[in-house]
Amino acid sequence: MALILNLESSTEVCSVSLSKNGKMIDYLENEEGQNHARLLSVYAEDLLRRNQLDFSQLDAVAISKGPGSYTGLRIGVSLAKGICYANQIPLIAISSLQAMSHHVRTNLSAFNIQPSTDILFCPMIDARRMEVYCSLYNSSNKEVQAVSAQIIEDDSFQELLQKQAIVFFGNGAAKCKAKINHPQAIFLDDVKTSAQFMCSLSQKAYENNEFEDVAYFEPFYLKNFIAGIPKKNILKR
Repeated sequence: MALILNLESSTEVCSVSLSKNGKMIDYLENEEGQNHARLLSVYAEDLLRRNQLDFSQLDAVAISKGPGSYTGLRIGVSLAKGICYANQIPLIAISSLQAMSHHVRTNLSAFNIQPSTDILFCPMIDARRMEVYCSLYNSSNKEVQAVSAQIIEDDSFQELLQKQAIVFFGNGAAKCKAKINHPQAIFLDDVKTSAQFMCSLSQKAYENNEFEDVAYFEPFYLKNFIAGIPKKNILKR
């Protein structure tokens, strides 16, 4: 029996869930923007408190490993490492994209999609302008195209769409609708990253002993962080 705290901080969504044996017990979530530094640790504490639990009772912590927001991922991983180190419990890393794909794949009827072994799932995370972080998963949620940063153009995915339907979703998918114009392209609205979607994946990883090194684990940024140049010279001599 595994009690796992799941943390999702790769996008604008700040989300924490508590799961037992792969089933979600409770969750807290905020979609209002980059509030991870202020809310993530508070949500974790509140979630355990209202379920009469303590950090010492956790069997593991699962973190969204990315890709996504550099700052959000750093905050999430730092909190997860702190909890794991203090309580001597394992750290689990879950792909933000795969978690979204798992959610859609296991709830096809809710999205009015007919099950098919040929269908592909393409979660997308906004990477600014017309670029997205994305990957492709099959009907078994196996990755068939590795995670990449892609600039979406008129011919994007066209070769694959000639052969099979692809479901696009995530906070990067909306801006791609006008570019990816094909009868077999299916776009879903309001599918965002969430700790709710991590529960069964983190349980499976726990059962398979798929743990990360708490000391050395780093998020999957995909692209290097580039700091902006300040518009004003704050330091004056």
